[in-house]
Amino acid sequence: MSTVHYEEEPLLRVEHLKQYFRVSRTYTVKAVDNISFEIYRGETFGLVGESGSGKSTTGRAIIRLYQPTAGKILFDGHDLSGPLSREDEHYLRTNMQMIFQDPMASLNPRKKIREIIGEGLKIHHLCQNRQDLEEQVYAMLDRVGLSQEQASRYPQQFSGGQRQRIGIARALIMHPKLVIADEPISSLDVSIQAQVVNLMKDLQEQMGITYLFIAHDLAMVRYISDRVGVMHMGHMLESGTTEEIFDHPVHPYTRSLLSAIPHANPIVEKKRRALVYDREAEGIDYDKGTLHYLTRTHYVLATDEEYRKWSSIPPEQI
Repeated sequence: MSTVHYEEEPLLRVEHLKQYFRVSRTYTVKAVDNISFEIYRGETFGLVGESGSGKSTTGRAIIRLYQPTAGKILFDGHDLSGPLSREDEHYLRTNMQMIFQDPMASLNPRKKIREIIGEGLKIHHLCQNRQDLEEQVYAMLDRVGLSQEQASRYPQQFSGGQRQRIGIARALIMHPKLVIADEPISSLDVSIQAQVVNLMKDLQEQMGITYLFIAHDLAMVRYISDRVGVMHMGHMLESGTTEEIFDHPVHPYTRSLLSAIPHANPIVEKKRRALVYDREAEGIDYDKGTLHYLTRTHYVLATDEEYRKWSSIPPEQI
């Protein structure tokens, strides 16, 4: 893991973020509902939860692909919450990038790889001339494990893993301070997933990048993340360091997620018991919960009664 200085000011601070989508006059989807968290320079913050929990919406709201309904987004001293000034928008687009889930859908099939990767440099005038642009593109291709000869090819001429490398190169060529990786390995073969994640870790060490890593593969999140946030139905239920979340989970939803992870040892796997989480049956109302801190970095969303009950259950029971 990279060295992270938690005593310093966080690179990204999200405060009471809400992202609602009005479907009709009488129905509004609360995709993200009043969540707060911080991401520090040089760390990887993993965001986990089942499909539909609001993970991707959170990432898209932070990078302003969506207009947040309410809340504050503070990025490196810039307030990205409301209408953006020209200066703030330029700072956002050059210092925050996104790696998308589907590498084929996010690449323009009519453009060559060199054009796709270098597009951000041209738009924001971060290259001196055509030769400088090509040199930067070739250098980034080399960093992600592709060759200069492949720069003149089109996306459809690459495999899924190679296309995701192109997506990573497109994001990192801007030398951003924060990269939002929206389930970047979920559409790849298992054998390729480890290669892509190891590439992201190596590039983080080389370039000092900070990641918001969105995923539902808990084993991969444990491997790459310094801290983890657990989301369900638009709420951040629990957050802490990787060790705190995986070794000392408190919220029953977190426990149910961890209990579903298969074990490599067949003897242990036979004894594994997946826990069932039923929010309504247990009478859990996220709106009534408040943040209870177990340590400076580990907190859980719960009422006082729920916190006393959950914190008394030993983690060995999951």
